[in-house]
Amino acid sequence: MSGSWIVYAIGFLAQLLFSARLIMQWIKSEETKKIQIPTLFWKLSLQGAVLLFIYGYLRDDMAIMLGQFLVYGGYFRNLQLQGEWGKSGIMFKIYVIGLPILIALYIIFLGQLNWEDLIKGDNISTWLIILGIVGQLIYTTRFIYQWIHAERNNESDLPLKFWIISLVGSILIFTYGIFRDDPVLIAAHFFGGIVYIRNLFIIRKSAE
Repeated sequence: MSGSWIVYAIGFLAQLLFSARLIMQWIKSEETKKIQIPTLFWKLSLQGAVLLFIYGYLRDDMAIMLGQFLVYGGYFRNLQLQGEWGKSGIMFKIYVIGLPILIALYIIFLGQLNWEDLIKGDNISTWLIILGIVGQLIYTTRFIYQWIHAERNNESDLPLKFWIISLVGSILIFTYGIFRDDPVLIAAHFFGGIVYIRNLFIIRKSAE
């Protein structure tokens, strides 16, 4: 099941949503020559995180599941800081609140989640598991940092360090994806790395 086309389809759909948020953010930033963060960025983040968590569960990949679990609250908070959560449609709210609850209930009561298998991995070397978890933790830290930054400034934005952390974490996860033979991670973080580098150049030019 972990390598079936249905599982990969879920993973690619999740990464499609993440890529769409980056493309939108990239285009708006190019237009203004300044880093922009549209509301849809956070809405796509929430929807993509749900799907990628499911993908991680189906792939028995603790690194992916952990990463999406840790950043979910930050996505919510940024929508609130932009004053957009209350304006969101009922179907969107059901998706990003109700679906995660159903997933959690399924895993707890009906799923066959074996934490020992997730930690040890299925035919995966220990060093590779460590690489994946470290990569996801660093990649996740970018949104934890952004969340703290947003709370301090009472404003939802993406500062310089966010993009630096994104690039470092993306390189590690890209490497992990290569060794893991995971086309979803490889494609997503190759494209993501390009956007992160471009945003760093935009920030540098806007500061001159």
